[in-house]
Amino acid sequence: MSTEHLTRHRRLAAPSATALASKVPEVTVYFWVIKVLTTGMGETASDFLAQNLGPVPAVGLGGVALALSLAVQFAVRRYVAWIYWTAIVMVSVFGTMAADVLHVGLGVPYTLSTPFFMIALAAVFAVWYACERTLSIHSIRTRRREIFYWATVLATFALGTAAGDLSATIGLGYLGSAVLYAVAIAVPAVMHRWGSLNAVAAFWSAYVITRPLGASVADWMALGHSRGGLALGLGPVTVSWTVAIIGFVGYLAVSRGDVQDTADSLSGAA
Repeated sequence: MSTEHLTRHRRLAAPSATALASKVPEVTVYFWVIKVLTTGMGETASDFLAQNLGPVPAVGLGGVALALSLAVQFAVRRYVAWIYWTAIVMVSVFGTMAADVLHVGLGVPYTLSTPFFMIALAAVFAVWYACERTLSIHSIRTRRREIFYWATVLATFALGTAAGDLSATIGLGYLGSAVLYAVAIAVPAVMHRWGSLNAVAAFWSAYVITRPLGASVADWMALGHSRGGLALGLGPVTVSWTVAIIGFVGYLAVSRGDVQDTADSLSGAA
């Protein structure tokens, strides 16, 4: 092989610097714990802001905060724990607001908004897969895939919010809903471990369920006895869950225990 051909071969075989920079965390136990915490915190924070600022200012503030956090996330070249999880928190808050606006502001029942957001999520998945031929989070190494990823995250939060409120208002209550989703979230793991569900489908299935799980637990803790809750208050629950999130994210930022390995990221791209 000539020197020119060898050089060209090496250039084509070597991944670019952009391709090596993972923009999402490795999926560990900490990932799932923080994910559930952000869903609950987003639920109570959204309700707290809407009650104290009014729905319109709350949505405006949430939209600005979401845009800023995503701008920072897209600006960095690789995964940074506090930047990524700040964006997730803002998506959680705004995703709750999006679902609540349809129900409270426009009068759309949860029986309609839940399937609506389900269709929206399916559409995002369909377009993502049609363009990239993969939905793996280990493949988030380009700007376009990162856009698809965050569109999916936003859709899952809106869907999970509507689904959680639907189950809570049809007789299960918040505690009953929490138990339901705690059981449901184990199903994808079991199907993946002993069934035929592949890793990507299992991940996104569990990811969707974390939203109503965390939101149901947080609502149960925060809301009054007349609504089946512990009456701890929206503010205190928001603050306590925020402190827990900061603690876990701070640990990961120092330990770097959730930074994807380059080789794993590349092998999981397909």
